[in-house]
Amino acid sequence: MEAAMALAVLAVVLVACLAGVACVIAQVRCADAAREAARLFGRGDAGGASAAVAKLAPDGPSLSLGGSGDLVMATVSVGAIGGILPGVIIRASASAAREPAP
Repeated sequence: MEAAMALAVLAVVLVACLAGVACVIAQVRCADAAREAARLFGRGDAGGASAAVAKLAPDGPSLSLGGSGDLVMATVSVGAIGGILPGVIIRASASAAREPAP
């Protein structure tokens, strides 16, 4: 009886650890996508920013672009582990300098 309980607890702990690692990986991918989107948006390529986020971010990303003056900002959000963890949103933002128009 105790062995079955210990195995169940061990399985739950293992799943929680794997979910945590998956969230960290998603955070890194969102940060990379936000950085690339901000760089492209600073160059005036909003379409390229959206394409970069679709390619670099985990499944189902949402992109928010904005900024004022000399800085632009990109924010990428995704549901943790493809939405399996309800209520957990992975979000990363990055800013870049706005390049002057030619």
